[in-house]
Amino acid sequence: MATKKRPRQTRNDKRRLDIRDVAKHARVSIATVSRTINRIPTVDKQLADRVWKAIAELNYFPNTQARALVSGRSRLFGLLISEITNPFFPELIQGFEEVAVANGYEILIGSTNYDLASMTVCIRRMLERNVEGVAVMTFGVEQPLLEELSSRDIPMVFVDAGPPSPLVRALIVDYRKGILEGVRHLAALGHRKLSFISGPLRQRSSQLRKEAFLSALEEMRLRSNPDWLIEGDHSLEGGMRTMEQLLGQSRLPTAVMCSNDMTAIGGLRVLTRAGLRVPQDMSIIGFDDIHLAEFVYPPLTTVRMSRSDLARGAFEALRSVAENDERPESAHLLNVSTTLIVRQSTAPVSGFKAGKSRSRLAPRKRAVKRP
Repeated sequence: MATKKRPRQTRNDKRRLDIRDVAKHARVSIATVSRTINRIPTVDKQLADRVWKAIAELNYFPNTQARALVSGRSRLFGLLISEITNPFFPELIQGFEEVAVANGYEILIGSTNYDLASMTVCIRRMLERNVEGVAVMTFGVEQPLLEELSSRDIPMVFVDAGPPSPLVRALIVDYRKGILEGVRHLAALGHRKLSFISGPLRQRSSQLRKEAFLSALEEMRLRSNPDWLIEGDHSLEGGMRTMEQLLGQSRLPTAVMCSNDMTAIGGLRVLTRAGLRVPQDMSIIGFDDIHLAEFVYPPLTTVRMSRSDLARGAFEALRSVAENDERPESAHLLNVSTTLIVRQSTAPVSGFKAGKSRSRLAPRKRAVKRP
């Protein structure tokens, strides 16, 4: 005879539902329910399946604060970003949350907006919630942040660079690969006059992107014009401002590479307003490949940096420290690759024929010493 399923709790019943009800419904001990909810790996799989089934049937929500008191672990990671208005960061948050939830963790998000006071509030909230680690995805290292967290032995992961510490790891982005592909792409289209709009050069990531661009020019035997190397701030408004600054010069480049997509999209608006056609009059390349890049007009050629790789790498770095007593051996955890995505914002220079001056633009070859 089939047993009847226990009906879901009413609004009044839900207030009284606790771990003992789950244990009774699953026909296991209270300890088994507790260990299952806390994802202790030694729990018998069949018993764990019965517990999770009972939780679903009862519509029971475990008290995470109570679990933290019992286990001594919050299973909570902090995620610090620069600004929530940049589409790059919501996409990064989504990836980080997906991998965290799949592994039984929660996340606490803080947006600093490059402001010290905002950053201080974010850090205080994370410490109050007893986070087990913090992913610093601000593309910049703030000393007060390091001191506040390091003094409490909070594991951290950074992008590009982190301070030497056994509790710190860094995700190293291969900016050079994608930016070199972009410069080669423009050179193959006949572009010899290239501009670069960087991010704020106080940030290490902005410095690395600019250095990658200059290195790519040298490798392709192209000269850099200092007037065409302009510092921006990675915002739409900054993209507009820097493009206006570029257009105010007497000599103009035929192509512009931007340190992020927001800068490129702001620049597109200014070029259109100035009556210049993209890509016929000027080609433009972004960096990041945010979702919006594919839907602006014209669709933006850009260098893709994988948010999923960043998110998964950051999570795994924090978890490796939080769940193991041994300290990480290396501060460099993962190399995040970049690659060029060609769309419609780049085109050949007017009158250029493919293959023209190919030998002059061949990449430099290093001399090989023979024995």
